Amino acid sequence: MSAEILWTAAEAKAATNGTGPDLWRATGVSIDTRSIAAGDLFVALSGPNYDAHAFVGDALAKGAAAAVVSHRPEGLDETAPLLLVPDCLAALRDLGRAARSRSQAKVIAVTGSSGKTSTKELLAGACAALGPTHAAAASYNNQWGVPLTLARLPRSAAWAVCEIGMNHAGEIRPLAALVRPHVAVITNIGVAHLEYLGSREAIADAKAEIFEGLEPGYSRWATAVLPRGDDFYERLSAAAEAAGADILTFGAHPAADLRLVDYQAEGEGGRVEAEVQGRPLRFFLPFAGRHQAGNALAALAAVRALGGDVVAAARALEGLEPLAGRGARQTLVLSNGRRITLLDESYNANPLSVSAALSVLGDMTPQGEGRRIAVLGDMLELGPEAGRLHRALADKLSDAAVDAVFLCGPLMAELAEALEGRTTVVHAPDSAALAPQIPPALRDGDVVLVKGSLGSKMKRVVDALTAASAAPRGAATGSKGGRAHAL
Repeated sequence: MSAEILWTAAEAKAATNGTGPDLWRATGVSIDTRSIAAGDLFVALSGPNYDAHAFVGDALAKGAAAAVVSHRPEGLDETAPLLLVPDCLAALRDLGRAARSRSQAKVIAVTGSSGKTSTKELLAGACAALGPTHAAAASYNNQWGVPLTLARLPRSAAWAVCEIGMNHAGEIRPLAALVRPHVAVITNIGVAHLEYLGSREAIADAKAEIFEGLEPGYSRWATAVLPRGDDFYERLSAAAEAAGADILTFGAHPAADLRLVDYQAEGEGGRVEAEVQGRPLRFFLPFAGRHQAGNALAALAAVRALGGDVVAAARALEGLEPLAGRGARQTLVLSNGRRITLLDESYNANPLSVSAALSVLGDMTPQGEGRRIAVLGDMLELGPEAGRLHRALADKLSDAAVDAVFLCGPLMAELAEALEGRTTVVHAPDSAALAPQIPPALRDGDVVLVKGSLGSKMKRVVDALTAASAAPRGAATGSKGGRAHAL
């Protein structure tokens, strides 16, 4: 079956007001020659430290249908299929805007202090059971990731899921206006980006900018899906109502529309018992942790808001797998023969997500004489409260019955001091110094959590463990049995 045509030259020229030849058609959109596929439209973005115009020739040599450029790169043949525009990022936004305008998909946008990507993945899996679904790749949630996601939106999609992130106030507003979601999901309000926003109230207000992009489309009102019981629920609901949105809620709060009744850890995930506006629903969730049950209910609330089959969507969740760096679990056999279980949460971290990950670690059972091990890197962008928030993790580690802690970064030195006399602690200045210390310190049967902010580069630790393994043995086993069903 031939790939769906995303853009003809004429359509792309009309969307961007660009100039160039007409004889090309693109089946994809790319901004990275390392992953470009034949038939992609390559957009040559530029930044303070790079200019992708230098790679246009490589993109075309790898089969790109055409390239969006702001100037003709040196050395290209005069017949090269180029779409010339004043600004390539603006052109990418124009492509995203045009793709969104022509789409008939039900569009959902997700934001929040933590759990955005997991909720987006859960939504993608749930919606895929209901029709052709397009979703953001990885964590494409910023000023280029959101328009790239939209520019890749196929005409045939019945559902579309976008993730929207931010570091500063005012960043979500233009992205939400581009996405124009029918449903906006806010997972929670934590302290991520406190350094730039100053207070949780300001964080809530920045997240609430997503409501300004809402449009009805599939019912009388657009819908805001909100965490009932969150400290800032009232503030968020007031902002949603001011934007003219209907409200659907999720969480363990007794008044939640999609209410978490019970969560029991099992195997690689857990069994969820919920009520959907009073009707019972049970399903197995292969994403571990009570917080992931909340994310799943947020996803199912969005499906509900758009008239989807919630039972079918919940059933589809049972076949998903967590992403690398976001809760993926793997059994490794180290070169010394010791078998460990790795819980890879290395992609990013804030106090809320670290607490959730430690709760998951606490639910895991080491084998034999194994221990619970936490490997943590600095949580960044927390401002003046950073030291206190790092020290506060000491009690979370105790609650999770963690036996040994490996820490890196200047902020985690605060936690190391708070843990003195309470447990075994190793601290290093950064992940490069810490990573080689981990494999030889592990025992057979250990379960190891790795987590830290992206800037802490905790993937180095994951890579060190993988390199020290004789052979990865795949995901840790655990029964997923059962199906989603209404009681």
